[in-house]
Amino acid sequence: MYIEDLTWLEIREAVAASKTSAIIYAGGTEQNGPHMAIAKHNAIARYAAGQIAQQLGNALVYPIMPFSPAGDPIERTGHARFPGTVSISSEVFLGVMRQVALSAIAAGFKNVFLMGDHGGGQNELKLAAETLDGERKAKGVRAFYISDVQTRAGQQTNAYLAERKIPGGGHAGVAETSQVMFLDQTQKQSWIRRDKLSAAKGQPEPATGINGDPSPGTAEMGRIFIDYKVNSAVEQIRKLLAER
Repeated sequence: MYIEDLTWLEIREAVAASKTSAIIYAGGTEQNGPHMAIAKHNAIARYAAGQIAQQLGNALVYPIMPFSPAGDPIERTGHARFPGTVSISSEVFLGVMRQVALSAIAAGFKNVFLMGDHGGGQNELKLAAETLDGERKAKGVRAFYISDVQTRAGQQTNAYLAERKIPGGGHAGVAETSQVMFLDQTQKQSWIRRDKLSAAKGQPEPATGINGDPSPGTAEMGRIFIDYKVNSAVEQIRKLLAER
């Protein structure tokens, strides 16, 4: 499912055998508080992208874009206040995502789906997809921005937490922490520092880099939240292809 694991001949054969959809998923490299490694967005994106491709059956996954807009590294704003964050400008992010999509089109993919796990960069992904679609539609190539992996899945996650009276928080909070807990468990990683899960309690975000309390997080909730992303993306993609 991941083109980085294939040779160019295998990719060409897969496209010829009707794997004509390319999934281009952006992650991000940024601080996630004292309890979670900076791999978060990239780990979630790679796993979710593979699950999406598996469900679709006709897609391959391009390498995860590991960087996104996450603050000003010169002025040290946003997540760039903390060591480890890699932030790129809106213009650079837009340009790179567009070039990756063009590379997929050059390889023979007829449908290109852009999406992102990081909140920053969503407008750029949308713009890249819309402009490419406008340029290539007449030639039988389509490009789409998959918003539901963020919006719909986020709404479902918030509803799940609210129903159980668990404060949702935000960056590096219970929802994101749960997802990485699930990946820790399934991929035998150690991205979560469980002895630091309560570090944000009563502490302001500028001191910890965390919005909310991640300590109620569980791997089971993480599986559910990632499934929301995968299922939302698959449903939106199938709907877009049906309308194509």
